[in-house]
Amino acid sequence: MNTLSVSGLNEQIKSLLETSFNQVLVEGELSRITFHNSGHIYFTLKDNSSVLSAVMFRGNASRLKFRLEEGMKVIINAAITLYKPRGSYQINCFSIEPAGQGALSLAYEQLKEKLSNAGYFAQERKKQLPKFPKKIAFITSATGAALQDMLRVANSRYRALEIDVYDVLVQGNGAAYAISNAIDVADSREYDFIVIGRGGGSLEDLWAFNEEIVANTIFKAQTPIVSAVGHEIDWMISDFVADLRAPTPSAAMEMTLPDTNELYQTLDALQTQMSHLLQTKIQTKLQELTHVKKSFAQHSVEKKLQYKQDEIKQLKEVFAQSMDFKLQNFAKELKSIEIRFPEIIQSNLNLAQNQLSNLEKMLKSNNPKFKTKKGFAQLSLNSQVIDIESLNIDDIFEAQSDRVVVQAKVISKENIV
Repeated sequence: MNTLSVSGLNEQIKSLLETSFNQVLVEGELSRITFHNSGHIYFTLKDNSSVLSAVMFRGNASRLKFRLEEGMKVIINAAITLYKPRGSYQINCFSIEPAGQGALSLAYEQLKEKLSNAGYFAQERKKQLPKFPKKIAFITSATGAALQDMLRVANSRYRALEIDVYDVLVQGNGAAYAISNAIDVADSREYDFIVIGRGGGSLEDLWAFNEEIVANTIFKAQTPIVSAVGHEIDWMISDFVADLRAPTPSAAMEMTLPDTNELYQTLDALQTQMSHLLQTKIQTKLQELTHVKKSFAQHSVEKKLQYKQDEIKQLKEVFAQSMDFKLQNFAKELKSIEIRFPEIIQSNLNLAQNQLSNLEKMLKSNNPKFKTKKGFAQLSLNSQVIDIESLNIDDIFEAQSDRVVVQAKVISKENIV
């Protein structure tokens, strides 16, 4: 028996394994997944009792439609290989499918959840489309039926519109990148909105509109985006991210463009309404003008002057009546006075004579010559008439009657209570 080196033995084992197990299908659960910077993916495939090391190199990993996640059950198409430096064998994965679920369906759900959590579907970020667009862009296949449907509906509804068509792949390899690039170009050219879409097909046919690169481009676009992909039952990732989702390409035109016939009817209705409003307004203003004229006539200078003249005339009449009344009363009073005047004069003369007679009597009664003088004399001191209370002891005073003057001296003085 020949002695083998470790490397030689590993080489024989590697050749045997890779020849015997050049393609196998293995089902298991993913664990310990590592996404290397090189683009390779390393992980472990396990079941209840065993584990296998696995690698998926960058070329095969780039074709995965979904992201590998811890605990995911998968079916792997692979080959057995030996890593000679460590003497360990592993499976080299060519493709991976989710167990019990299609790869595209899983990728769709994974991306939908990722973008939803990132706010791509938020209603508040969606942009409003103009009601009367002037210029729009179609991003679709120039040979597809979807383009013809959109042009037909657009021409029948609203011809006052400029439409630019960006011819792109809408399925297969490179379709997602072509759609994304076309959106970027159209977004820089100031369209009122952009429509991306195509007709119906299988999930694989429509998959370009589920790619993350398309979703990112729609999300970053400044121009409103309308997603119109497939049939009404088809919901693409682009539908959730776009500012408006249309169930079909033709429905996109019906939802975004005004109907010219409806506009004509609306204009007719507005014209009728405007005419009615104008007539009503004119009638109202005429009534207001009539009211203003009447009010002006009532408050005009001529009207005010006439009012003042009437007021002066009325005041004159009242004054004349008042003066006539006063003159009549005065004439009556004057006549009464003329009748009573002699009596009043005689009465006043009699009263004056009586008063004069009374005064004469009072004068006579107060005249010292006519008064009884017995026992009374006028006192004077130093030629000044004084009261007896003014005299003091030893004062020399004079007491004078109508016939005699006596000079006397105060010997004593006593107050009589």
